Amino acid sequence: MGDRTLWNPSNGASQLFTRQVALYQAELGLASGIGPMEADECQIDPSAFAAYADALLAWHGVTRHAVMATLSQGFVATVLALAEKANIEVDWRAAESAESDHLKIAGPHAKEWTAALRQQVRELTRSLAT
Repeated sequence: MGDRTLWNPSNGASQLFTRQVALYQAELGLASGIGPMEADECQIDPSAFAAYADALLAWHGVTRHAVMATLSQGFVATVLALAEKANIEVDWRAAESAESDHLKIAGPHAKEWTAALRQQVRELTRSLAT
């Protein structure tokens, strides 16, 4: 972002990540703010990326299909960790509201996934090499 490096992944990880970015841009109908790969780096538009991260988290929050939630969780956590490194505050309210609605239906034994996702984001944020 500008002159600041948020993540320096391997080529394989960066290719997988950028392919997933494209997939979720199509799913959300929203640009990510992550520019094209040029000279082994891509620029990030902070305002577009913030909107993308919020929309992705909200989408993930209402996804109750077990396979879809499992497939998307790692990508969502990675996007949120990048947002954290970029000092972008993510809006957890929509996800927490969706979880609250789900818990009312599912009962007290439903997994509190936002807490687990927040923990995963914290761990990833520490491990993203700059």
